[in-house]
Amino acid sequence: MIHSTSSPSYSPRHRWKVLAAGVAANAAFSVAFSGIPMTAVLMRTGYQLDNATLGLVLGLMGLGIAVSELPWGLLTDRWGDRPVLLTGLGSTAIALVAMALWAAPGAQHIPGLGWLGAGLLLVGLLGGSVNGASGRAVMTWFDAGERGLAMSIRQTAVPLGGGVGALVLPFVALHFGFAALYGLLALLCALSAAMSWAWVHEPPVAPDTPRTTADVAEAAIASKSGPLRDARVWRIVLGIGILCAPQFAVLSFGTVFLHDFGHAGLAAITATMVFVQVGAMVMRVWSGRWTDRRRNRPAYLRACSALSVLLFAGLAMLVMAAGTHAADSAALRMALVALLAASGVCVSAWHGVAYTELATLAGAARAGTALGMANTSVFLVCFITPFSIPHLLALQGWPLVWLAASACALVAMPLLVPRAAAADQKLAKTALSRST
Repeated sequence: MIHSTSSPSYSPRHRWKVLAAGVAANAAFSVAFSGIPMTAVLMRTGYQLDNATLGLVLGLMGLGIAVSELPWGLLTDRWGDRPVLLTGLGSTAIALVAMALWAAPGAQHIPGLGWLGAGLLLVGLLGGSVNGASGRAVMTWFDAGERGLAMSIRQTAVPLGGGVGALVLPFVALHFGFAALYGLLALLCALSAAMSWAWVHEPPVAPDTPRTTADVAEAAIASKSGPLRDARVWRIVLGIGILCAPQFAVLSFGTVFLHDFGHAGLAAITATMVFVQVGAMVMRVWSGRWTDRRRNRPAYLRACSALSVLLFAGLAMLVMAAGTHAADSAALRMALVALLAASGVCVSAWHGVAYTELATLAGAARAGTALGMANTSVFLVCFITPFSIPHLLALQGWPLVWLAASACALVAMPLLVPRAAAADQKLAKTALSRST
């Protein structure tokens, strides 16, 4: 990262404004990419789609994000956070306005599948800018002892936006239509762009500021060859992506599962998905602070993966036990809702910790590239998951869907916590002892 020698002076508290702007940017875009799938039942009716086409459409926005994340990350490391955030958020708002005008179904007209798919793909391509840019800002403004908390707070923007989307977007789509929904999303992106313009700047130059022992330790394990050529970075990137598959299964088809299999009403479905997002948000903040204090990120990631394996396997077993009788018992419906909610929270709780571990390996100056790599993996899975679920449903129904989610968490565990992590921890401890 290159700082200008004439960087203005900011109070140390300004870093919290930078974090707030990053949270706002991520939340605004998350309302779109996490919230639109919450309208899946209404979208299926409004656009007259079958399940397979619905899965394809819902996956296109994730595909757009996956394709654009790495280029946006490279541009962030070259240009800085502010230009990328302003460009991305502004153009995303324009794309959503265009969707409100030309890709929203009405009483007299249902747009072709091409208009809807192209619009969501474009929103993904442009909105992918917010992830790497806001993450790099956290790494450059916060020192090593606060990065886990700060990154986890930033990552709460995803469930925060998803919770707002789950609470608001189905209501807006049902009562005001999809044109109003896309217009609301455009307004949120424009407002977050204004916050980025006001608060996101490069940190001031402070060459004589001594590094803390935590900074020394994290620098000791940072990649020296660059993220794109570091096998450790690629391994965590792959693990992050795979562990997102069960999360996206809940977010993209959880509403369909509760409606079609659990025969739940719109209010119960909305409440469940809001709980998932709020629970994930709380857990991300707690986990960031907890792992900052204990410096046990690999152990936490291992625990989240293992618990996700068990919860999704348990959900599959419950669905098999229920058979076709889910609607016959209120207790059974409540058990399905509770287990789906617990699974969704658990598999969404680890993001801030994993992203901090990844950015630490890459180094703060190259965090944009590393986070872009991770988000490419994440949103490629975001495209594949809703596209695959209808085919799994056609094969063996919902039990196969949730067993596949459990298997993904099992595969991700050794990738997120490789054996090399122990060596990295030893290296960090050696650096700490030498610095003291």
